[in-house]
Amino acid sequence: MSTFDTLLVANRGEIACRIIESARKLGLRTVAVFSEADRGAKHVRLADEAVLLGPAPAKESYLRVDALLDAARSTGAGAIHPGYGFLSEDAAFAEAVEAAGLVFVGPTAEQLRIFGTKHTARDAAKAAGVPMIAGSGLLADVDDAVAAGSAIGFPLMLKATGGGGGIGMTVCRDEAELAESFPRVARLAGASFGTAGVFAERYVENARHIEVQVFGDGAGRVVSLGDRDCSLQRRHQKVLEEAPAPDLPDGLREELHRSSRALCASLNYRSAGTVEFVYDSARREASFLEVNARLQVEHPVTEAVTGVDLVEWMLRLAQGGPEAEAVLADRPDSLPVSGHAVEARVYAEDPARGFQPSAGTVTNAVYPASANVRVDAWAETGTEVSTNYDPLLGKIITSGPNRAEALDRLAAALAGTRIDGIETNLGMLRAATGLDVVRSVQHATSTLDNVGDPEPRITVGRPGLQTSVQDWPGRTGLWQIGVPPSGPMDDLSFRLGNTALGNPEGAPGLEFTMTGPSLTFTHATTVCVTGAEVTVTVDGKEVPAWTPVTVPAGGTLDAGTASGAGLRGYILFQGGLDIPQYLGSASTFTLGQFGGHAGRVLRAGD
Repeated sequence: MSTFDTLLVANRGEIACRIIESARKLGLRTVAVFSEADRGAKHVRLADEAVLLGPAPAKESYLRVDALLDAARSTGAGAIHPGYGFLSEDAAFAEAVEAAGLVFVGPTAEQLRIFGTKHTARDAAKAAGVPMIAGSGLLADVDDAVAAGSAIGFPLMLKATGGGGGIGMTVCRDEAELAESFPRVARLAGASFGTAGVFAERYVENARHIEVQVFGDGAGRVVSLGDRDCSLQRRHQKVLEEAPAPDLPDGLREELHRSSRALCASLNYRSAGTVEFVYDSARREASFLEVNARLQVEHPVTEAVTGVDLVEWMLRLAQGGPEAEAVLADRPDSLPVSGHAVEARVYAEDPARGFQPSAGTVTNAVYPASANVRVDAWAETGTEVSTNYDPLLGKIITSGPNRAEALDRLAAALAGTRIDGIETNLGMLRAATGLDVVRSVQHATSTLDNVGDPEPRITVGRPGLQTSVQDWPGRTGLWQIGVPPSGPMDDLSFRLGNTALGNPEGAPGLEFTMTGPSLTFTHATTVCVTGAEVTVTVDGKEVPAWTPVTVPAGGTLDAGTASGAGLRGYILFQGGLDIPQYLGSASTFTLGQFGGHAGRVLRAGD
């Protein structure tokens, strides 16, 4: 490797921001890349220079090897950091980077190949003496799978060898389920990863997900930097992570660290990586799962308890020379850890609707500011969130002298985090930090399966006509900057509805034109419909307008079409709607695309 002074970051989102910040500390010049969807993204502003790769779809931008190499050449970059996701574990990309005379900040192409498919990673782990779960090699067909099932026992898990993110993972509890599932998993593996390779492993009920952070110098020296518990997941994707892994027997912890170092040292592993394990808490046994040959999303919790900047280490090693030699010089094989750290991933998705991704404009983003809180986020007020990419918006990381205090600080930090305009999983994260099963370390990878968003919400079934959030007196006095007055057209009806509910008369509510919406409530809520003469029903039964009525939890309020005097109708809510102010008002200005909910009229599914 050779020294370089300019780094190209081949990624986006919060990890691109993080890499740029760490590179700047080393005095490196940085180049960001972006798609059309990310023109205004935070990482583009942070970098010294930015290059457009192409349209929004990843295959036309962030996955274009030719465009990335051209961007590096045109900007004089001497190295490329891939971050995670996209091309970070693509051996062909690593080869192309180095063939172009550039430095790939990560493992070698051969190491990426070995760890890039699960069956070759298992072979390497077995040879290095890493604890292994009962499993098979690649399965040729259904008959081969059934034979493996007889040898391994049930329940077992079918896995795609090229898989990631839980795609294709299927639990089979008997031979019939195995025979039925194998063709489907093979087809999904082929479609998702370009290889139909499938293998089987014994399935551990109530498993925990444990991983060891390692770092290698590429010449046979590998150190471990503690361990993490990443068991709190949704759909096999991590949501909450912590370091160190709690309630892990000391002897087992030591063995996992030792065997992880041995595995990576056997391949002269280079740069940061993670060895992952399934932990059977009932048997107090752990077994090899896979190796992620890259920086992990959850690396901040390791940094918090070790005091190491892993991105800086990666860059210093990639620069070669004395800087590289100093990275692991005088380091113990197993770095000591101090205290405890927890991370929550904030996603643009709706837990109440099967974690359906959410897209749109972030109309308000507020993050906690505290000495014990670290925020790695790219979503800001005004950020356009696209469904073209992973829905991760950012991470909230807290630390403390012990686990309980770190979790308490995370709960407080999440309470102070707010993102409006799109759906997020913040409600689920807040609930998870307080679960008894989490606090008592009785959690497993299935713990969050039935934890949605327990916070009060209203879901729009039918949006009605031009239904929008308004408040009174609205947004006034801004004509001079091109913002006309906003607020309820019939402010008397609006204010009277709020007064009937005991609200301040200007509390945010909904205004509709001619035809009202249907709204479903998760919690019992008292409402008042005023303004235009419409038929109002709760769960199909007519209720009076201009009178407070309570919609039960799970109930649906329906405001019909105006049939008499007036065209503007209002739905007010006891306590008001929790809507952030923009230019001094919660009212929606649709032409300006700000205020209210996402700066627009309501849509079905909001």
